[in-house]
Amino acid sequence: MKTLDDLIAEGVQGRRVFVRSDLNVPLDGDKITDDGRVQASLPTISKLAEAGAKVVVAAHLGRPKGSPDPKFSLAPVATRLGELLGKPVALATDVVGESAKSTVDGLADGGVALLENVRFDARESSKDAAERGALADEFAALVGTDGAFVSDGFGVVHRKQASVYDIATKLPAYAGGLVLAEVEVLRQLAGEPKRPYVVALGGSKVSDKLAVIESLLPKVDTLLVGGGMCFTFLAAQGHGIGDSLLEAEMVDTCKKLLADADGKIVLPTDIVIADDFSAEANTETVPATEIRDGWKGLDIGPDSVAAYGKVLRDAGTVFWNGPMGVFELAPFAAGTRGVAQAIVDGDSFSVVGGGDSAAAVRLLGLPEDGFSHISTGGGASLEYLEGKELPGVAVLEA
Repeated sequence: MKTLDDLIAEGVQGRRVFVRSDLNVPLDGDKITDDGRVQASLPTISKLAEAGAKVVVAAHLGRPKGSPDPKFSLAPVATRLGELLGKPVALATDVVGESAKSTVDGLADGGVALLENVRFDARESSKDAAERGALADEFAALVGTDGAFVSDGFGVVHRKQASVYDIATKLPAYAGGLVLAEVEVLRQLAGEPKRPYVVALGGSKVSDKLAVIESLLPKVDTLLVGGGMCFTFLAAQGHGIGDSLLEAEMVDTCKKLLADADGKIVLPTDIVIADDFSAEANTETVPATEIRDGWKGLDIGPDSVAAYGKVLRDAGTVFWNGPMGVFELAPFAAGTRGVAQAIVDGDSFSVVGGGDSAAAVRLLGLPEDGFSHISTGGGASLEYLEGKELPGVAVLEA
């Protein structure tokens, strides 16, 4: 796999370089609420610009329906990226149209342009390879015959999309620093991790995590379960869960997982319950076996936090993906905060698996340098650990 350093060693002064970044940030209106992915994209973009490249950045935001939608515009991202770079970032108003061409043509050496949301073009995520290839040809034309492609959006490398996969077949392709770092970290987890190897999984649905649970169970020493998914496991044990989140169709699957886990799966022993899904709800902490009808579990309780914390502090390797509760609401943030703090307090090689877990670290004010690595790609991390091939990585290795 060729790297960004290889490209810079070859020389990029005056060359156009197409960079696929992951700038899919959460927005409140046009205000970015967590710029972690923009921050993570900076090193590769900065390195190329400082070496004199004309940097053409492509990214997506949200899930538009294959046509322009103002609420998914990358305009706020261009502004924030420019602030962090300390110089303006030119935003094209289309993906590969006249604005994209004129914006890229106007770049000086060391300049940075951002194309509008690549998912405004339906060909980006088409299942038809020819349609994706046609868009990739237009991306390649933007940077010309001496151009290059740098893959730096780890959060999308599990997608076979035009700006992720097909473009790498059209131009000399290199792994950006972020993709390289992410793959190296995941290889450590998939190889021979230091023991005890502890995985903490949260989030809402067992179905979303089933493949990774099945893949990791033979490899881990302990699998700590929290978040909404724990209630389907509790139901599988025969406990009432009130109005808590339940995937009824997954109960039998959870029964089998528990039976086959040889005690590795650990469930919460107490739960913070509420009579409403709101920060103003009435709350109680009850044993996990005593969730009342009409109430819903929204966080793991303090006894569970203490038990999980001890396991995490004593671990040699930790992978954490998914919050323990509804951390966005203050009454239900203690579980996620406690688990995260225990990881920080330990001496493990610790990986936060992107997505809501990474957002929780920042929202709850935990020290980012307290973790060995905070991934930018939750879905990509999980698919790698499931043993799936990541198309956007495989194409760089071809």
